[in-house]
Amino acid sequence: MTGQGEPAAESGFDLAGARVCVIVNRGSGRKQGQDIAQELRRLLQDRVAALEIHGTDEGATLPEMARDAVARGVELIVAAGGDGTQAAVASAVAGSDTAMAVIPGGTFNYFARDLGSGETVEEALRIFDAPVLRHVDVGEMNGMIFLNNVSFGAYPEILRRRESIYRRWGRSRLAAYWSAVAAMWNLRHPLRLVVRAGGEERRFTTALAFVAKSAYQLDSFGLEGADCVRKGQLALLVARARRPWPLVRSALRLALGKTARYADFNLVCAEEIALETLPAHEYVAHDGEKTWMDSPFRIRVRKGALKVLVPAGSGGRDAA
Repeated sequence: MTGQGEPAAESGFDLAGARVCVIVNRGSGRKQGQDIAQELRRLLQDRVAALEIHGTDEGATLPEMARDAVARGVELIVAAGGDGTQAAVASAVAGSDTAMAVIPGGTFNYFARDLGSGETVEEALRIFDAPVLRHVDVGEMNGMIFLNNVSFGAYPEILRRRESIYRRWGRSRLAAYWSAVAAMWNLRHPLRLVVRAGGEERRFTTALAFVAKSAYQLDSFGLEGADCVRKGQLALLVARARRPWPLVRSALRLALGKTARYADFNLVCAEEIALETLPAHEYVAHDGEKTWMDSPFRIRVRKGALKVLVPAGSGGRDAA
């Protein structure tokens, strides 16, 4: 299982005998969803038992589309889009007999990189040359599946500003980073947290808190907690900063790869974490999406709950 301190469980996959449903989020990333759909049709139509391709411009419809495919007994759902798309499909697939394959079409594509299945569409298409199934862990918060992280405080505001900047300047990582600085600079009210994990209770006042499930993402930003994730735990990071300028300084250190680690963040590792927030009605970011949710938040690891198709021998960032 990905995230454990042992090799991930893998098994062969009969692609030729599989009924395959492709779901393309045409609103993700920078590459046209229609182009991705055509590439997948060309690649798969003569290699699988049955193929259907569905596209959508509305991310809100993704979970229903995936649940319908699972209910019809489809053996494989190919999800083309960013991390939000992958999480939406995973929410329907986790715990079922259906597997999923990840075709990255977003800006950051952390889940695809974590799996080792490829950061680009072209790299990910190699999945189908010699596919194997890997059982991976997922995060769950109040019944909602997440693959990379859930965030409280400043980050949901960053996402709100990011969409505005994307509409004006287009999608890019530079635009994403600029939206982060702009959102943090305008932050006004810190978040108060009560955290219960491992039989202990701790209280924080902070500008930003997030629960990470992706070791790759933590490693990318030079943050502590990746080893916890590889052991099958969640990593809760709570920024010590309470106001905009200290948080901006922390963000700049992150961008330069000079994070002060424990000087910038408190770290809590556990398989289950309970959070209470004030305000209780909180704007929450999850895998690049954002939703209003109510405290308390119960967050846990679901071990090996998701079956994902990966290239044979890919290993993955956290497979060992």
